[in-house]
Amino acid sequence: MTAAPVHQIALSPDPDPEVIVFNLKRRYTGVSATVNALVPLQARQWRLAYCGTPLPHGMPGMTLRQAIALSRRAPVGRPFRIWHVRRDHEMAAGLWARDVLQLPIRLVFTSAAQHRHGWFPRWLISRMDAVIATTPKAASFVPNTTAVVPHGVDLQRFSPPPDKASAWADSGLPGRYGIGVFGRVRPDKGTDVFVDAMIAALPHLPEVTAVIAGRAMPQHEAYQRSLQARIDAAGLRERIRFLGEVPAAEVHRWYQRCLVCVACPRYEPFGLTPFEAAACGCALVCSRTGAFEELVQPGVQGELVDTGDPVGLAAAVRRVLADPAAAQHMGQAARARVAERFSLAHEAAGIGAVYERLFRGG
Repeated sequence: MTAAPVHQIALSPDPDPEVIVFNLKRRYTGVSATVNALVPLQARQWRLAYCGTPLPHGMPGMTLRQAIALSRRAPVGRPFRIWHVRRDHEMAAGLWARDVLQLPIRLVFTSAAQHRHGWFPRWLISRMDAVIATTPKAASFVPNTTAVVPHGVDLQRFSPPPDKASAWADSGLPGRYGIGVFGRVRPDKGTDVFVDAMIAALPHLPEVTAVIAGRAMPQHEAYQRSLQARIDAAGLRERIRFLGEVPAAEVHRWYQRCLVCVACPRYEPFGLTPFEAAACGCALVCSRTGAFEELVQPGVQGELVDTGDPVGLAAAVRRVLADPAAAQHMGQAARARVAERFSLAHEAAGIGAVYERLFRGG
C-alpha cells in the first residue's frame, strides 16, 4: 500500500531532541507505517526529531548527516541522545556514530523477526543499548531483549463504521457482505491460499464478495495473473476482486466495509493489518504466524488456521460467515481486544519506558 498524503497538522522537530526516530528506507513498508503512526504521539511526549524518508506524519525528516552533526553534543538536560532504529543498516549507521565517531548517543532497536537472525544482524543487535521485541516469540530469538512491546493501532483512525452492511453497499461491489485480505500480492503473504480458499468457500456463501487489497510488485505480476486465471476458471471473476494498491489514507474504509478480514501469510514477523481491521470491527480468520495468536481467540474474535492450508481456511471462513450477526459480534470482540492490548498509546508507553530506563542508567 502506498503512503497516505499528508493529512495531519505539520509537526515540527524539536531543535534539541532527546530522541531521534529513524526510517531510512525509501519505500513505504510496514515499518514505515509504524513510524508514521507513532511519531505524532511520541512528539507530544518527548523532545523528538525524525531522520529519514518523508512520511505522512508531516514532520520534516533530517538526513543521516544532519543527525550525526546534531548528535555531536548531548541534548540539554540529558547525558546522551537516543537513536531509535528499526533496520540493519540503521543499526550499522548508529554503531558507526556511537563507537567510531564517539558521539554521545544510545541505540534502541526494535526487533520483529520470528526467526534466528543471520550472523551480521545478530552481531549488530548484540551491540545495541536496548532491544524492544514486538512479540514474546521475537524476543526468544534476541537474547538481549530489554522489553516486549507489541505494535499498536490508532483507535481513532481505525474505528468501526455505524453499520457494516451500509458500508459494504457503498463499495459498489456485489453481495451483502465483504471479506478481505490486505497487503502485498505475493506467495509469502499467502495470496494464493486466500484465492483457493475463496474458490472453495464462496459457492456456499452466495451473499459474500472477496477483495484482495494490495499491489503486486513487478516480479509478482505473473503470480497475480495466474491467480486471476484460477478465479476466472472457477467462474468467480465478479466475486473475487483484485483492488490493486489502496492508498494508506483509504485502507481503513475497506476494513470498515468488510465483515471479515483474512490474514493468511506463510510467515509474518508481526502482521499489523488484522489488528487494524479488528479495530474497524472485522471478525478475523488468521494463520498461526506473526502475532495473530495473541489477537485471535478461536470462537471469540474469529478463527485460527495452519499456514499454507486453503482447505482449513475455507472451512474457517464458512464457520465465521455462517451467521453474519455472530460475525459482527466477533468483530466487536476483536475491537475490544485491540483496545485492551494493542492500542497505539500502549505501544508508545512501552517504548517510552525503555527510553526512561536508558536515561536513568538502567
